[in-house]
Amino acid sequence: MSLVFVVGVDCSNCGSRALDYAAERASVKGARLLVAHVIEWSPFSFSTPQENEERHLRREEEIQRAHEEIIDPLVEELRERGINAEGVVRHGHAADALVDIAKDQDATNIVVGRQGGSSRIKAKLFGSVAGALVQIADRPVTVVP
Repeated sequence: MSLVFVVGVDCSNCGSRALDYAAERASVKGARLLVAHVIEWSPFSFSTPQENEERHLRREEEIQRAHEEIIDPLVEELRERGINAEGVVRHGHAADALVDIAKDQDATNIVVGRQGGSSRIKAKLFGSVAGALVQIADRPVTVVP
């Protein structure tokens, strides 16, 4: 069985530390590292067919931009360090999307930062991604401080 680590990145300092941690572990263990970025997206904020179509186009543009500006540079840097890395961008709730990605890739571990780019108030009201992952994931989750 090959090791696959999924690491969630969100452009925060904590996300960067999670990536560093996962990259180090992947390098030592010879694991494949899947760098994942999730664009928070609610499926319930539309009303007309035209808005739905425009929304789909915006989604695709956001995915492309996230690949170009966030994921692709990170993956390139990891590969230059000799790490077997790939990237993925999804829309949705971060915890749910990371669990889905981990299942799709048969990942052995999910790595995230303890506190991402969202505010402390939002985390207190709605819970953190790390907290939700620990509750819903069906495989080990490593939370990096």
